[in-house]
Amino acid sequence: MFDRTRQANQQDMTAMPVEAVFADGTVARGKLLVGAGKTMTDVLNGPGAFIEFEPYGEERSYISKAQVASIKLMGVPKLPNLNARIRDLDGFDPYATLGIAPGATREDIRQAYVAQAKAYHPDRYATAELPTEVIEYLFAMARRINAAHAALNVEQKKQSTAATRAEPVFTSPGR
Repeated sequence: MFDRTRQANQQDMTAMPVEAVFADGTVARGKLLVGAGKTMTDVLNGPGAFIEFEPYGEERSYISKAQVASIKLMGVPKLPNLNARIRDLDGFDPYATLGIAPGATREDIRQAYVAQAKAYHPDRYATAELPTEVIEYLFAMARRINAAHAALNVEQKKQSTAATRAEPVFTSPGR
């Protein structure tokens, strides 16, 4: 049976670009509509016999799951490799990541780090049923926050070492 309330709640739907191959061999590219908080696997393996599919340039329709031979995701962006981004320094700003001004004190850095770590730590949301994309985002942000804190700690240690080295180790008493 079709769930007519879904049409009224289209803002709760996510359109996933796919290439569908049907049982008769025809291939169609379009968008597979997935409910909020669900994955494509949930929709394809769920109890319903039909899926919502909108071929590019055509109207949305319902397709029998029995007629679908395969579905391939198209153009799904990958999470950026955080370690490569840190090495390349392509816009990674540890101050912006932690939300502090450049030149912040060690205590300000620590407080900002603790606040961000609490907000984005994946264990905080372990009991919530979140979409995979959100979980991956939380993990990526936690890694980014940790990397920003580590980068600023290294910078602060270099500054404090340079300051102590600038002071003379020994001064002779005046003659």
